[in-house]
Amino acid sequence: MSNSDAPTKTISDFEAKLDAADKTVAQFEKDDKTPLARLRGFLRENPTMIPALVLVVVVLAFGVANPRFLGLGALTTVLQQVTITGFVALAQTVVILTAGIDLSVGEILVMSSLVMGNLAVTDGMPTGLAILAGILVGTVMGLFNGVLVAKMKLPPFIVTLGTLSIFRALKLAYSHSESIRNIDIESQSPGLLFFGNNFKFLGATVTYGMIMLVLFAAAAWYVLNRTAWGRHVHALGDDPDSAMLSGIAVDRTLISVYGVAGFICGCAAWVSIGRIGSITPIGFETMNLDSITAVVIGGTSLFGGRGSIVGSVLGAIIVGVFITGLSLAGVDSYWQTFATGCLVVIAVAMDQYLRRASK
Repeated sequence: MSNSDAPTKTISDFEAKLDAADKTVAQFEKDDKTPLARLRGFLRENPTMIPALVLVVVVLAFGVANPRFLGLGALTTVLQQVTITGFVALAQTVVILTAGIDLSVGEILVMSSLVMGNLAVTDGMPTGLAILAGILVGTVMGLFNGVLVAKMKLPPFIVTLGTLSIFRALKLAYSHSESIRNIDIESQSPGLLFFGNNFKFLGATVTYGMIMLVLFAAAAWYVLNRTAWGRHVHALGDDPDSAMLSGIAVDRTLISVYGVAGFICGCAAWVSIGRIGSITPIGFETMNLDSITAVVIGGTSLFGGRGSIVGSVLGAIIVGVFITGLSLAGVDSYWQTFATGCLVVIAVAMDQYLRRASK
């Protein structure tokens, strides 16, 4: 062999080794895609599947234990009970998608309902204007949270923990710790009770509040998955630095997220008046934690960037099913709380497990 052939042979040998290495890597990647790995990837890409499967299993399990649970009466009762939690869970989902959290959503809800009730019942303002004023107040309270988080660069947990106390004090001062009775609402402003009305459908009792929850969930899903704003929210939760470098107005988006959350809570306030039938400044004390529980169980990651509107609604329903099912089984209330806590821990552990699927 001549010396001129040596470089060609060396190059050919190198290319052969490179091809062999590529085949080895490809074979390794093929072997790495075990059924378990594919399942983890599928669940990570479709987080709604987990709460959906959990809901089916839970309903069937309680149905076997107590056939009454599978009746339309019991199931529609659960849906009525979780309507407000589902609404607030929508607001919480939008915030958590940005890797934030809002501990003041319950207070925003109550304050908005108090504004609606006092303006319409006590001050005689037209019902429509009173409702708009209450929703506006809720939106402004949410924007206040957003400004503190975005402009002052404060942690969302600390900000909303502080505004939780601020809003709680304001609602007590505004209402003088006085409730508005059902009889007064019916006589002065019955429009506030609209979402408590119901009708029969295939033997089930359906309230207008339940229908409004479905419509809001559909609208929220569309906005988060089919609009530029929704893509910005997801990007902000994934990596705020990359989002900023890509041209997204991070501060403006954050402020709008908390404003939207406040708006949803303001709308939920109107629904809550119809659901409860009265307005009290000490209502919905656990709504903050209930909404977070629903969102986490629904598959939304507390680390941001990944979540599901439908999953959050399903999460609220799962909690309602658990509580109702355990109540029908005669389980004490503290064990019901214990079961709910276990659900949250399992949901967070599952989130961590799925996050590792992409690493």
